[in-house]
Amino acid sequence: MDKLQQIIDQVGELKVTELADLVKKMEEKFGVSAAMPVMAGGAGGGAGAEEEKTSWNIMLKDAGAQKIQVIKAVKEITGLGLQEAKALVDGAPKVVKEGLKKEEAEEMKKKLTEAGAVIELQ
Repeated sequence: MDKLQQIIDQVGELKVTELADLVKKMEEKFGVSAAMPVMAGGAGGGAGAEEEKTSWNIMLKDAGAQKIQVIKAVKEITGLGLQEAKALVDGAPKVVKEGLKKEEAEEMKKKLTEAGAVIELQ
């Protein structure tokens, strides 16, 4: 376990851009994808049997014409530094934030949309 904790600690110190590179390299090395699987309809039950989604991701599809404003909004929402926020915006489409409650995701989507970004909630 000590070895795993060291790896987790090291990963925790990486910048967002470094994490993105790490994920890409791991995907290539192990032939896997870090994309979230899309689940087909569940077994049994009729109408109303579907589970309500409880966790939302904010996907930046495009920075739009006001890129500087979008970078500022991403920086504010994520707590990233200026360079990391710019790299995230430049790398669109990218997930800005994951695992949010619907209300929080809607609020962040509104801020980013007002800044000029094209956003999708997933």
